[in-house]
Amino acid sequence: MTDGLLSAQDLEFHPLTPERWDDFEELFGEQGAYSGCWCMYWRITRAQFAGNGNEGNRRAMKSIVDAGQVPGILAYHAGRAVGWCSIGPREVYGSLERSPKLKRVDDRPVWSVVCFYMAKEYRGRGLMGMLLEAAVAYARDNGASIVEGYPISVSGVLKGCDGYMGIDKTFAAAGFEEVARPNEDQLIVRRYLR
Repeated sequence: MTDGLLSAQDLEFHPLTPERWDDFEELFGEQGAYSGCWCMYWRITRAQFAGNGNEGNRRAMKSIVDAGQVPGILAYHAGRAVGWCSIGPREVYGSLERSPKLKRVDDRPVWSVVCFYMAKEYRGRGLMGMLLEAAVAYARDNGASIVEGYPISVSGVLKGCDGYMGIDKTFAAAGFEEVARPNEDQLIVRRYLR
């Protein structure tokens, strides 16, 4: 594989459905993406998350997918799942709803982008922005009028999973506007679709 920026023509984007579970599982690997998260961190209580562990979180996400809910979008390159973006109505993210830091800005219905995960060799190649655009398109197609994100403000090099909620510059480039700043390093941003 060559390094460098990817182009949208090189990629396909698909909602995570039961038929694509094996692709999701392969992308997240034995570690479940970020330390056994399986993208459950914002969906359940912190106590449930800690008690579930890696396997419990994997089973919880599989139950969501098997129930016919779409918890996010997969990016494919050359037939392989290489990236993930979690998106859905804010209400599906119970811990986000209870967060004092990322509390609702107002009572308008929003869809939330809470997580990105990319295969290691695809990081730093523009995939986050293309995943974000695909997630926004999916939300729009499913009736969303506002998509909200919670990126961090980055001035240096990211370490570990620091940017899992997204990067401010990526959201700005996708037409999101800052609507709140819970602290110096994290923003609440919105893109209005209608």
